[in-house]
Amino acid sequence: MFWPIMACVLLPWLLVYLGLHVVQRGIIFIDIAMAQMASLGICVAVLLQFEPDSLTAYVLGLAVTLLGAAIFSATSKRSNEVPQEAIIGIAYVVSAAAAVLLLSRSPHGNEEIRNMLVGDITVVSAAEVWRCFAVFAAIGIFHFALRKQFLLVSFEREQAYQKQLRVRWWDFLFYASFGVVVTVFVRIAGVLLVFSYLIVPAVSAVTLARSIPSRLITGWIVSLICGIGGLFLSYWWDLPSGATIVCTFGALLILSSIYTLLRRA
Repeated sequence: MFWPIMACVLLPWLLVYLGLHVVQRGIIFIDIAMAQMASLGICVAVLLQFEPDSLTAYVLGLAVTLLGAAIFSATSKRSNEVPQEAIIGIAYVVSAAAAVLLLSRSPHGNEEIRNMLVGDITVVSAAEVWRCFAVFAAIGIFHFALRKQFLLVSFEREQAYQKQLRVRWWDFLFYASFGVVVTVFVRIAGVLLVFSYLIVPAVSAVTLARSIPSRLITGWIVSLICGIGGLFLSYWWDLPSGATIVCTFGALLILSSIYTLLRRA
């Protein structure tokens, strides 16, 4: 259990930060859509007889994810008759259906679909953890260097337009870096766990804290508790690790919401 625990300790910090951006932008399902698009690229690699953890699978997954980044940045207008959530939902459904069609041609298609959906973080290796951490560190440095622009576009979007920032270009940079993170992590954790790590800690942090630094700290604590706690519950009760961690996230979110309601009362 050492390296699965290390994955839950070393990797969530960037996911929480990106999740706060996603929640603030109000595009909650973009992470699960981009995770599914990354899975679609990996499915293409599997159909071409490449291993899911090969470089070719990563490149194909990243290519599909970057295509999604271009689509989502192009549809993020100030006023649009078609809500962006509709575009995101369509992208998710089409990617999921295409993945099922592709894997129907694979002899182990059903098993691959399950792995893409819920993953199995308990079989992660030291090399995968460090490789993922290195990518996360590079993306983290990139976001730290451009933090003023990213925070302005996500948290003060109208002000970003008033300052004549090229908002669509910054959206594409955000979605592209987001896609790199999702493509790396989805091979370890699966689509559902990627969504949980990105959204649940961020939502819990927004309900429990006010400032961005305090929300980051709160989100990191939530992700650590749910990740490590879910791992041990799956070990003790002999349950699938990914699904157990997701349910642990859900349970903690319910508890934090009850606490917030009681505190306001």
